[in-house]
Amino acid sequence: MTTSTAVDRPRVALLATGGTIACIAGPDGRMVPGLTPEELVASVPALEEIASIRTETLRNVSGFDMGPDRMVEVARRAQKLLLAGVVDGVVVTHGTDTVEETMYMCEMLVGEVTARGPIVFACAMRASTESGADGPRNLLNAVRVASRAAARGRGVLLTVNDRIHCASWVTKLNTLHVETFQSVRGGPVGSMQAGEPVFVLDSPSSPRGRGIRGTVPLVKAYTGMQTDVFDWHLDRGVDGLVVEGTGAGNVPSTAAPGIARLLDAGLPVIVTSRCPYGLPESPYGGAGGGASLDDFGVLRAGHLNGPKARLALMVGLHETTTITELRTWLRGVG
Repeated sequence: MTTSTAVDRPRVALLATGGTIACIAGPDGRMVPGLTPEELVASVPALEEIASIRTETLRNVSGFDMGPDRMVEVARRAQKLLLAGVVDGVVVTHGTDTVEETMYMCEMLVGEVTARGPIVFACAMRASTESGADGPRNLLNAVRVASRAAARGRGVLLTVNDRIHCASWVTKLNTLHVETFQSVRGGPVGSMQAGEPVFVLDSPSSPRGRGIRGTVPLVKAYTGMQTDVFDWHLDRGVDGLVVEGTGAGNVPSTAAPGIARLLDAGLPVIVTSRCPYGLPESPYGGAGGGASLDDFGVLRAGHLNGPKARLALMVGLHETTTITELRTWLRGVG
């Protein structure tokens, strides 16, 4: 760990996990995380005018290699620094592929600690060696937000393209474009204006927890889907399952008996939607219709997409002991 000193400036911890924002071209020309957090800070000289920054490397991996345990590690480290009072805010640099998931894990586990200091994520769609790299500005804005009292108590945030998104609503919608991140439920909670964060919406509520538990796969519904997918997961001994259904939360009629067998075995099954917008509140009856699945006893996780619903179920399994308790706990999704 290294520390830069500055008098009377907010103290911000930069926790690096890798991602495109830290990528450089390898010998084969392919992008791999390679920049240290110290190098990231040095690449944006204006940061020294905003905050006194201490840097720390937690991981140096691509976003697609951030598993749930690593996400918990990020949450715990940010929490420890803020509770100790050694920093006024935390910035996490992260890969775009799963930043929304790590953010939501942090929101569920340590979101309340943002009342002591903001937790703000920064990422990039273009590596530092590419023309028009977006990482430096996103990092600059993240430090600005993390340094401001106005950002406290707003949960875990992301700064990209001069917009500020909350953990619950934000998702990545395009594989390449720098404007890939959108808040599909309620819109950005704020934006950067003349170098300052301006908030227009409160961040939504989120269920809280202290850890994760269980093996929870994610299955995407598809036309002609059979029960064998669910039978396989039941046989291997999972602790719960998330299904990204079609439309407002339906599955093919041929798949419905497989879900019923999981529920009969006492396993929680969340059915959400593969659609990025809207709630999985299906009025359809018949085998596979969302209303029929509700009668079976499936769980719903509000607007959460499949990946976030999976993390929510892992935290929920840690916090509850019955499906009834879990159903109530999931109502905290805002």
